[in-house]
Amino acid sequence: MRALNRTWFARDSVTDTISLAYASLPGEPEGQIAEIFVNVAEAWREGTRRARSSPERELALYIAHGLHHLAGADDNTPARRRAMLRTEWQWVRAAEREGLLDGLEREES
Repeated sequence: MRALNRTWFARDSVTDTISLAYASLPGEPEGQIAEIFVNVAEAWREGTRRARSSPERELALYIAHGLHHLAGADDNTPARRRAMLRTEWQWVRAAEREGLLDGLEREES
């Protein structure tokens, strides 16, 4: 994650989520292509450390955060970051109620 953050954003730090959107390639349908990189190790650390979370919920939060950025949200101020986080936790809770977090478990290698 540090290398991606350095390459794409010139930030020499580890981050939890990176979202990238690209224009479609020549010959493909119009639109955008996107990638979300998620720091799974960080999600598991934070998910076991925070009382409000679990590893599965934290991973879902990181995915929601990446999708939120792709949808145009920006967290470049403290107020915007708080607003994004509120919305993302709403999404995570809704996904959890629907059982969509079941199976988001870490496989041991």
